[in-house]
Amino acid sequence: MALPDSPCDLPNGETAFLAVVELNVGGQVYVTRHRTLVAVPDSLLWDMFSRRKPKDLPKDSKGRFFLDRDGFLFRYILDYMRDLKLILPDYFPERCRLQREAEYFQLRELAGQLSAKEGRAGERWRSGREEGDRDADKPSPATASLPLAPSASPSSDGSQARRSGYITVGYRGSYTIGRDCQADAKFRRVARITVCGKTSLAKEVFGENLNESRDPDRPPERYTSRYYLKFNFLEQAFDLLAEAGFHMLACNSTGTCAYASDQGEDKIWTSYTEYVFSRE
Repeated sequence: MALPDSPCDLPNGETAFLAVVELNVGGQVYVTRHRTLVAVPDSLLWDMFSRRKPKDLPKDSKGRFFLDRDGFLFRYILDYMRDLKLILPDYFPERCRLQREAEYFQLRELAGQLSAKEGRAGERWRSGREEGDRDADKPSPATASLPLAPSASPSSDGSQARRSGYITVGYRGSYTIGRDCQADAKFRRVARITVCGKTSLAKEVFGENLNESRDPDRPPERYTSRYYLKFNFLEQAFDLLAEAGFHMLACNSTGTCAYASDQGEDKIWTSYTEYVFSRE
C-alpha cells in the first residue's frame, strides 16, 4: 500500500514536512516516516523535524535532508525510534560508538541502556579473565610431574602472535590512450578497492581505512567479499599489507577496450585486477 505523500501538520497548524522523509546520513540513504523521526520528544531529530522548517535544514544535491554522522550506525538509531526497543546483533563490536551516536542525537534512554550493557560486558570479561588466570596458575595432575618445556620468545616484529591467512585485494580501473599511445596516455582511475578474506584479518591490516557498511555485522571468524577501502591508492593498500607481514602470491587481470567517442580516436581501457596476499 502506498504511503501518503501529503505534508504533516505542525502543532501551530503550519504544514512543513511530508509524511515520508528521505535522509542522507553520512552518504547512506534512509527513507522513513515523519512520525518516526519525532517519536522521542526533546531528541535532536524531534527538534529538527518538529520545531524547524524544511528550508532551514541542510540538504544534499537531490533534496534529501543531510546529517553528517555515521551512516552505518544510524540504522540502529532509526530502529530504536520505531519501537523504542534496543535490539542489536549477537556480535556487535561498535557498542561504544553507537553510544556516542545516541548521545549526539540526545536519546538519553538509549545511551543509558548502551552504557549499562557495556558495563556488564566489561565485568563479565574481567571476571572470566581472573578465573582463567587462577586456573592457569594451578598445574593439572597429568602435567605436574612433567618437565617444563622452554617457552618460545616472541620475535622482534611480533610475528609469533600473527595468524596466517589470505587476503585478496581487487580493483576496477580505467585509463585513456590516444593516437600516440604512451605519449598521450592519461593516468589510471581507480573507482574502488575491494577486500576479500577473513573479517578479523582484514580489520587487523586496514583498521579504520576499511569501509564495512555493506557487511556491517560480520563476526570476526567469518569470511566476507563485501568490504572496500576508504582510499583509492593501490600502493597504500600494498604498504599496509607488507607492514602486516603479507606477501603477494599471485595476480590476475581482465580488460576491455572501447572508443571514447564516435568522432575521436581515444580508446578507453577498463580492467579488473585481483591480487592475492598470504601470511604464513
